[in-house]
Amino acid sequence: MSIRRSPLCCVGAVFVWEGKLLLIQRAKPPAVGFWSIPGGHVEHGESWQDAVEREVIEETALEATCGDLIGWVERESGEQRYLIADFMIDVADPEVAKPGDDASDLIFAEKADFEHLKITSGLRGFLRHYELMDL
Repeated sequence: MSIRRSPLCCVGAVFVWEGKLLLIQRAKPPAVGFWSIPGGHVEHGESWQDAVEREVIEETALEATCGDLIGWVERESGEQRYLIADFMIDVADPEVAKPGDDASDLIFAEKADFEHLKITSGLRGFLRHYELMDL
């Protein structure tokens, strides 16, 4: 029997602009090279909302305002589990977006882009479940 570690607390940021979803290409583990919504670990003493806003600016250069909680997901990579709280965000000027920090690239993805992008495991199902994109 393997011992399961406590999950790391993480956040994700969902931003849809003109019908397109903000995605970053991950530059660091887990899921290097895969496309996902911006997000990452909650730092010690940080609120979920502050973590969302920090991660968005680090990965996209966008100043975001954290909105409503969409839902929770749990993911595994290797022997590590992640508990991810996904939030809607609002952004004042999406046109200044550029990849940074843990992101090697950035895109505002349309439905058709999901056919050729290497998307992180579970993201399509999450977007469908919460009716965030018609995939």
